[in-house]
Amino acid sequence: MALVIYWYDFICFAIVAGVIFLSLTVLLLKEGNGKRKDDQTIYESLLVLHSDRDGFEDEGLLRRSGYLHSTQLWTTCWRRLHPAWLLALRMLCTALMVALLLCDVGRYDASIFLYYTEWTFALVIVYFALGTVISAHGCWTCSKKPEYEESDHLLKRNLEECNKSSTTISFRSNKIKGTIKLQSHQEQEETEQRAGFWGCLMGTIYQTCAGAVILTDLVFWFILVPFLSNEHFRLNLLMGCMHTLNVVFLLLDTALNRLSFPWFRLGYFVLWSCTYIIFQWVLHACGFTWWPYPFLELSTPWAPLWYFSLAVIHIPCYGIYALVVKAKSDVFSRFFPSAYIRSN
Repeated sequence: MALVIYWYDFICFAIVAGVIFLSLTVLLLKEGNGKRKDDQTIYESLLVLHSDRDGFEDEGLLRRSGYLHSTQLWTTCWRRLHPAWLLALRMLCTALMVALLLCDVGRYDASIFLYYTEWTFALVIVYFALGTVISAHGCWTCSKKPEYEESDHLLKRNLEECNKSSTTISFRSNKIKGTIKLQSHQEQEETEQRAGFWGCLMGTIYQTCAGAVILTDLVFWFILVPFLSNEHFRLNLLMGCMHTLNVVFLLLDTALNRLSFPWFRLGYFVLWSCTYIIFQWVLHACGFTWWPYPFLELSTPWAPLWYFSLAVIHIPCYGIYALVVKAKSDVFSRFFPSAYIRSN
């Protein structure tokens, strides 16, 4: 039987179409601004040096920039922690999550991919797999550098972090000139090593699955398990692991990586969820009758309220993870100022 359309279903269609349009508009505006202003606003260390003279306008411009250079993809936010540790973490997470997904498919069948949980779990695997490849490439490139280049790189990173602290005020004349010269050289190298397509894709997937794992785990543990458990859905160890390790692994990666987490990237998370909803609509239009989640059903007059609630809940879900990233930066930089490297 094909999908039956009621008058209130058009409200659901309008809600989904509206959030897609709004998300695309925000992304195009914000990403566009980042592309036009990157070349003048990405250099945080030089902006801090000039902050006494130029005020805070440039610093605010910097925070809106979407600039991402290749080293942020595979280096850690801890000064003395080798990037190989981040590589090892990503490799381990990829292997364990692939094993869990295969167990899930083996226990049930490919129909598990009708669930949003499996979509998100697979997306997290893609992030860790892509991160593993990029981390491996970065570590290999770093290992090929001559020893004097590595020492020079470490010196420039130390000078960059020193200039972010208030002690920079005490440096004058020749010391400041030398610092600016080293940082200008470093920034020129970083501009030439933009993250590129795969790096931007990795950052986008990271920000998308961060909000998605919060949404799936909250819905699973606070709605499905307490209220919808029956003979067709019953909690087991495999389900519990999949709805726990996804966010645990992502938080561990967040504790080590240097990736930024801008608010406007919420749009990618919303588009991801809308893609899943449209996929369900297409299935039911082709004759599929079973809804994996009752709150997606279109045959009930409450459907517009459910869809509106789903659209709104994306904001706190993404916001929770954004607050985690902000807390990480604020807390670690306060308690470990000499060891922690703040992201742009």
